[in-house]
Amino acid sequence: MLIRIGLLMTLISCSTLAQVSKPTAEQVIERIKKNVGVSWFEPTVDTFKAGDSSDTVRGIAVTMMSTLDVLQRAAADGDNLIITHEPTFYGHEDQTTKLLNDPVYVAKQAFIKEHHLIIWRFHDHWHARRPDGIHTGMIHALGWEEFKDKDNDYVFHLQPTTLKELALSLKQKLGIHTLRVIGDSSAKVSTVSLSEGFPGFDSNRRYFQFPGVDVMIMGEGHEWETIEYAADAVTENNKKGLIVLGHIPSEQAGMEECARWLRTFVNEVPVEFVPAKEPFWVAE
Repeated sequence: MLIRIGLLMTLISCSTLAQVSKPTAEQVIERIKKNVGVSWFEPTVDTFKAGDSSDTVRGIAVTMMSTLDVLQRAAADGDNLIITHEPTFYGHEDQTTKLLNDPVYVAKQAFIKEHHLIIWRFHDHWHARRPDGIHTGMIHALGWEEFKDKDNDYVFHLQPTTLKELALSLKQKLGIHTLRVIGDSSAKVSTVSLSEGFPGFDSNRRYFQFPGVDVMIMGEGHEWETIEYAADAVTENNKKGLIVLGHIPSEQAGMEECARWLRTFVNEVPVEFVPAKEPFWVAE
């Protein structure tokens, strides 16, 4: 009987300790700052966007974009700390002043409050990490580690193929529904540049014009900038191609990489990757 009571007390003690040892959201973020490998800088968008950062974390959902769908799936899994790469409230700095009476914003905020979610953004410093955390994850997802240029991490020398076959390969590897392509589908290509996310026209133009590059693969951009520029290049018989992945598919694997990395120093609570769904569908 004494042995049974002692065992029961030990189990209760361990259970209580496990509950006490769970970190708060603030403590998780402090660990991220300590482990990311770059000095924390200001100003930054890497801040809390919703919820009480002093709350205890039950589970962590890492995602590319904290859409309402992602939040619903995370909450259903018991996660209350959401670490998102992109904004929650429709602008780079998550400014909400003009959204206060907007029905979509109000509904999203209501869900966040109802489920006591805490949302923190991890954008600037994940990109600042060396190597860039997003880029590392994308290279891993594509299986391109061995093809990286020795002098430029954003240029890859692939086995020769056609522009169409390259596009189909990207579509399959990244699970993309609405990938778009500019250029001759039968053109022979091998050297490509990779420009994830939305770095802007000046950066994209440099990637497009890197010496020897046959194809630039990008996330997204204003259609009157990089898209028009690539279309004009093709019209003037410049033998280059452009593949537009979409913003979410172009960085998604980078946040899956983030979840793997986070698990190396946060082990008191579950850490899961919750992919953001590609928002588009194709009318066929």
